[in-house]
Amino acid sequence: MSEVLLEVNHLKKYFPVTQGLFGRTTSQVKAVDDISLTLQPGETFGLVGESGSGKSTVGRTILRLTDKTAGEVKFKGVDLHALSPAELRKLRPQMQLIFQDPYSALNPRIRVGDAIGEALLDHGLATKAEARELVLETLTACGLSAYHIDRFPHEFSGGQRQRIGIARALILNPDLIIADEPVSALDVSIQAQIINLFSKLQHSKGLAYLFISHDLSVVEHLCDRIGVMYLGSMVETASRDELFRHPLHPYTKALLSAVPVPIPKLKRERIVLKGDIPSPTNPPSGCKFHTRCPLAVERCKAEIPLFREAGAGHFVACHLV
Repeated sequence: MSEVLLEVNHLKKYFPVTQGLFGRTTSQVKAVDDISLTLQPGETFGLVGESGSGKSTVGRTILRLTDKTAGEVKFKGVDLHALSPAELRKLRPQMQLIFQDPYSALNPRIRVGDAIGEALLDHGLATKAEARELVLETLTACGLSAYHIDRFPHEFSGGQRQRIGIARALILNPDLIIADEPVSALDVSIQAQIINLFSKLQHSKGLAYLFISHDLSVVEHLCDRIGVMYLGSMVETASRDELFRHPLHPYTKALLSAVPVPIPKLKRERIVLKGDIPSPTNPPSGCKFHTRCPLAVERCKAEIPLFREAGAGHFVACHLV
């Protein structure tokens, strides 16, 4: 097996809830609550779950855009949260983020070429002339034209803006890209183009992706392994084929039942979850999913299930498995 590129061990991120004139902390929002995962070079790991499950916070905490509460994040064996700001800055080009919203991710006053090449100049990796050549090369690789380099963001469609976001992450030649819902704001036809672009760039450059999404049909096409999150915790992890063929956790089964089937006569039994996702400020006792789980028993209400291996590379946190 190849060397581990990214290793996340028992990561936690809690946000304090304050009240009163003096900002007294009264509780905590447990956005990420004990997450562990690994990512190999050239692999795509999909992170899925409902809105509010903590997926984006995982990505931002891994990249140290927000500080952790507990746990460990290792990139190429280096603990990112133990580095000084100067040491972290040297590693930044190797880890990049593609934002969810292609409209707000770009400064409307900066030309596209300058936005893409800015990081090269900021890190001293190229001169202005070299940066312009690299920008042109990267734009072409991302399916845009050379004349786009001097245009402003408002002159582009949503799909083109997302390609610009991909180019901005790609130009530093990173080893890891964290893509936070990169196609959720795009039309279905444009989504397919962006997904194909991700695959093409991965094969040509050997990129590793942490692909954050709530759309399982997208994840199925792109990811090698998938982790399912619920209320800040990982409930199931498996290879793509294993997860789609043999889901074990009731939450995963409910998510998969909502994926459209491209065969009109084939009907999938839909599992409808009752109620809303609980507040991460005051999560349920025991298994966090027991308040919505149709199979919950008394043990689920009192005892937190262990995240354990149920098969070769298939991990699940459920008392019923």
